[in-house]
Amino acid sequence: MNVQGILKKFKNSKILVIGDLILDRYIWGKVSRISPEAPVPVVEVTDDNFVLGGAANVAYNIVALGGKTTVAGVVGKDRAGDVLRQLLDERGVASVIVEDSRPTTVKTRVIAHNQQVVRFDREDRERITGKALEKMLDFMRDAISEHDGVIISDYRKGVVSRELIKNILSIAKSKRKLIAVDPKVGHFHCYKGVSLITPNLMEASSGSGIDIRDEKSLLKAAQVLMKKVSCSAVLITRGEEGMSLFEGSRVTHIPTVAQHIYDVTGAGDTVIATFSLAYASGATMQEAAAIANHAAGLVVGEVGTAVVTPQKLCQSLRCRY
Repeated sequence: MNVQGILKKFKNSKILVIGDLILDRYIWGKVSRISPEAPVPVVEVTDDNFVLGGAANVAYNIVALGGKTTVAGVVGKDRAGDVLRQLLDERGVASVIVEDSRPTTVKTRVIAHNQQVVRFDREDRERITGKALEKMLDFMRDAISEHDGVIISDYRKGVVSRELIKNILSIAKSKRKLIAVDPKVGHFHCYKGVSLITPNLMEASSGSGIDIRDEKSLLKAAQVLMKKVSCSAVLITRGEEGMSLFEGSRVTHIPTVAQHIYDVTGAGDTVIATFSLAYASGATMQEAAAIANHAAGLVVGEVGTAVVTPQKLCQSLRCRY
């Protein structure tokens, strides 16, 4: 595998990201006592920041890796939506954002001593319809042909539906574009006909209806998913066990390269972003999965949502950039 050549082509590849835009808020602090009001820790806040989440984080990962992207999604007419737009602009992510009456999805995590204490979410998960959906579809009809591949980032916050994916397929498949989906439990019926899905173990188990306990059950679950979704490949991320790529009857197990696992937040975003960018840059699916595995190993070693640069990825892959 010519890793150096593939990574250098990242800058010439453009990926369209469609899905649920999320604003991640982190409240950092320390705990030194228990509340006298209830048996809960008292967090003394030391910092507070916002980062891109969901489909927005997938797009940011592509830009951080040197690729080009456009992200399309929905936000509310609120302060969180303004902050999300600003973060996208500051990070050089091109975006098409449809405004809706719903609130912008915000996930707030409280972190103390590098451990997540609690998370609370502000969201409306009703499926988008009417003008919001029409605006998304109108944009996609022209945008797909201008990109080398499509990522559907599904967090079940209302954007991704069977209707949306049918429209994507009708345009992208005729142009032989990669359509990769980061799936969500309960939505596997929506993905029929896409190129690739990237579930984690829990999602693969739930989506296939098979309790994955060993390599035999893992293989069976992958076969069920490929048949159920009618996709070309399934990439199952397995945490400390790395990941496994299934292409028809071919199986490739890729051991993890992570030295330490502190936080898996956003790791799935990094995997699908890196895989899609590598594949669009000329890598085979096996090569793209191996590169994505290294990217995932880097982000899980950091607390909070993180991204990978080409330089860090090259260092992990032991090549020059």
